[in-house]
Amino acid sequence: MSQQPAYPMLLSPFTLAGKRLRNRVVHASMTTRMGQNTRVTDRLIQYYANRARGGAALIVTEPLSMARHQEIAYKIRAWNDENVDDLKRWADAVESADCRLLAQIQDPGRGRHTPGRLSDPIGASAQPDDLSWTVPRALRVDEIEKMTAEFADASARVQRCGFSGVEISCGHGHLFHQFLSPWSNLREDQYGGDVAGRTRFVAEIIAAVRAACGREFIVGLKLPGDDGAAGSIDARQAAAIALALTRDGTVDYLCFAQGSHARSLEMHVPDGHAPRATYMPLIRELRASLPGIPVVALGRITDPAEAEGILVRGDAELIGLGRPLVTDPAWVTKAASDRAHDIRYCVACNSCWGLNATGQPLACDNNPRVAEVDELDYRPPRASVRRRVVVIGTGVAGLEAAWVAAARGHNVTVFGRSQEVGGKTRLRASLPGGEALSSVYDYQYAAALRAGAKFELGVEAAIDDVLSLRPDAAILATGSSMIGPRWLPEAVRAEGWVLDLPAAMCGLAHVRGRQPGTAVIFDMDHSEGTYACAERLHALFDRVVIVTPRHTIADETAMVTRQGILRRISRAAIEVMYLSEPRWTERMEQDALEIEHVYTGVRTAIEAVAFLAYSTPRAPVDALLAPLRAAGIDTRAIGDCLSARNLMAATAEGHAAGHAV
Repeated sequence: MSQQPAYPMLLSPFTLAGKRLRNRVVHASMTTRMGQNTRVTDRLIQYYANRARGGAALIVTEPLSMARHQEIAYKIRAWNDENVDDLKRWADAVESADCRLLAQIQDPGRGRHTPGRLSDPIGASAQPDDLSWTVPRALRVDEIEKMTAEFADASARVQRCGFSGVEISCGHGHLFHQFLSPWSNLREDQYGGDVAGRTRFVAEIIAAVRAACGREFIVGLKLPGDDGAAGSIDARQAAAIALALTRDGTVDYLCFAQGSHARSLEMHVPDGHAPRATYMPLIRELRASLPGIPVVALGRITDPAEAEGILVRGDAELIGLGRPLVTDPAWVTKAASDRAHDIRYCVACNSCWGLNATGQPLACDNNPRVAEVDELDYRPPRASVRRRVVVIGTGVAGLEAAWVAAARGHNVTVFGRSQEVGGKTRLRASLPGGEALSSVYDYQYAAALRAGAKFELGVEAAIDDVLSLRPDAAILATGSSMIGPRWLPEAVRAEGWVLDLPAAMCGLAHVRGRQPGTAVIFDMDHSEGTYACAERLHALFDRVVIVTPRHTIADETAMVTRQGILRRISRAAIEVMYLSEPRWTERMEQDALEIEHVYTGVRTAIEAVAFLAYSTPRAPVDALLAPLRAAGIDTRAIGDCLSARNLMAATAEGHAAGHAV
């Protein structure tokens, strides 16, 4: 008797436009920025091929240049025949792995989420983008008609190249969303006004693509479900729009996004503060009014069991995964072989989004091999010579180095000062919005143990501890420590009266009841963890105040992350004193901290201070580096021990170090 698969609905086949999908997993569109000069690259093909071979049944590409005006260097040109041969190579690499490839049709219109304003923006109406305040020129009717024809022509071109369909992306505040929304579309011609008018542009694109490509060509539609912008598209409007665009049966599937190019942009990539399967309540509500059309569920679905439950309940027919398949392209094959425990999970940190917004290629905090030839279900190659390797530090950088080095066959011993692995990431995982981060070090620790690494936990390794093992190589991953601010007297810091924020939060780990007084954070860090600490303090203290010498907070985070931080800080009534620094005076004896404005010198005081900590730039903790090198040990510093940065750098450098020893 054959064994029932672990996730029978998830792994069951499905049909769209007469094309068989081997399972229910759709790779939702993710911009890779791996194209160059509008051309397909080998790296871009490798990225998509890895996900196809990893088990995805359907992949939606990043937005392509499907119309002549869309000439952007990293977007692949499909509006003429210059890329035909490479488009065929791309399609073959995916379709030959029994995975359907769909090209995405999208246009940003007036939308911009980086500093500055667009030079020649277009839109439904001459109304400012809600983020950049870029004011577009309203498209003329003849321009709309020309663009529609170009989209259809490009769709036919990718069909000839072997693509199975297209997805028309109408969410996230981009051009088609701008036409659909009564907030941004103030037109008085046939493309504005009521729902029929506002949906006309998209409806004409659907009809033109169908006419050019026939019925055996998948046409998917991504629509705004709730864009979170006042006066724009809510669930009621979304249902009306979806019904208007699908009632004639020409669309093969629907999926719903959230957020817009506004303060609600964060909604389109739910982070660790959002509930799992974030969009499902709204999807269930919208689905009830849209019988008969397959729905793709999106929005922070990360685990096969979550996906299976959605399908079993009948909430959707297909499961859209974007970030989870960036993190682990073998997500599907691992689920199918009952290896869900071996998946490297997306932690919803949105570092990938932040890189994209700053013009860098797609990368991941928890996958240091994105788009590599050997990325899929990666197993490090065995070393030609077995060496004794000592890793000092059990944070993310040290653990990544340890499992890779051990998997290569080295004799690996790992020293950790704490009794628990994870380093500072473990603290972050215990704070609001950080729970998923535990999967990073849990995976690494389990992989290291499987590979035979030995752990000495609760040991602060000294030089003699390391040398006693007679190592051939050492990897120093001892992290960093925050630098005491200049306003804090050295004697006060040395006595431990004022600690750095991570140390101070560890001291509060077991505190549950409300505490009287005010908690103050001096913020020269501006990373997400500082504000997670502020949220935790808000749950403990009567009042929380953040003091920063900058004009804003969360400068070091991606826009979507920063929006969430600002929203939560504001709604919690956590106070922020901008352009300010503390001054240590005798008034601290009465628990009053003086605050001085950096430009005017005017001082105010925070009374009843019960908690004071600083979150500042970090210096490497590398005291063992020189003694190890002096002893002739091949030693490399990685992660924060080399230079204080972020989780992505820690994982990448640990991974590289594990291969280098």
